Amino acid sequence: MKSSRLDATVLTLGFAFLYIPIIILVIYSFNASRLVTVWGGFSLHWYRTMWSNQGLMDAAWVTARVGVLSATIGTVLGTLAALALVRYGRFPGRMLFSGMIYAPLVMPEVITGLSLLLLFVAAGIDRGFWTVTIAHTTFTMCYVAIVVQSRLLTFDRSLEEAALDLGSPPVKTFFTITLPLILPAVLAGWMLAFTLSLDDLVIASFTTGPGATTLPIKIYSQVRLGVTPEINAICTILIGLVTLGVIATSISMKRAELRRIRDEHAAARNAT
Repeated sequence: MKSSRLDATVLTLGFAFLYIPIIILVIYSFNASRLVTVWGGFSLHWYRTMWSNQGLMDAAWVTARVGVLSATIGTVLGTLAALALVRYGRFPGRMLFSGMIYAPLVMPEVITGLSLLLLFVAAGIDRGFWTVTIAHTTFTMCYVAIVVQSRLLTFDRSLEEAALDLGSPPVKTFFTITLPLILPAVLAGWMLAFTLSLDDLVIASFTTGPGATTLPIKIYSQVRLGVTPEINAICTILIGLVTLGVIATSISMKRAELRRIRDEHAAARNAT
């Protein structure tokens, strides 16, 4: 009993430490006062002002495009990397390949951003939207590879072998058998990659250029001059979008898992 109470207390304090600042930010985004620390009544004024702030809107649009594009490319590359690590056993250069996959996970973002900056400068590539997208793809694909790899390690390959024995080509087997079964992990990897891209400040600050200011960079530049209620408003919208994305992904993963269980039960009944 004492242990359960202690666990509940620690869990409550942990959640409070994480989420009370976010709750305060959301509440003060509806503050009528221009002073972010003084409550002046409920108002949607700062949300209306935010939509008319062209700088914030442009930065939000750049961030959304970079996030979707880098998460999609990173998910494709990360899934292929996970397949190579799990399915192809030991191949020449496997140690180097796996090290390159894991390195960005532990490498400081300052080093990653600086190395990418030097690469773009040496290659003569003008910094802008595409350099930020490439940079985000570089480090988000590593997270996708880890998530998908963990699912592939527990994957029942007898289903693939059965399809191959029945004459299904390997590519068709992957898209009809393997991909639907690992889809929850792929979706989770995409969502993680998208969230990391939305959140990134350090790497984007090294690789951005004119006309490619992301929302974290815009917010950081404004916060240095003082926090305004508009910042609270747009951060609240970001929190809402990420929350909806997490809920949608969770529901999709749950449905896919239930569908997989039903298919396995149906296959077992047919086998008997």
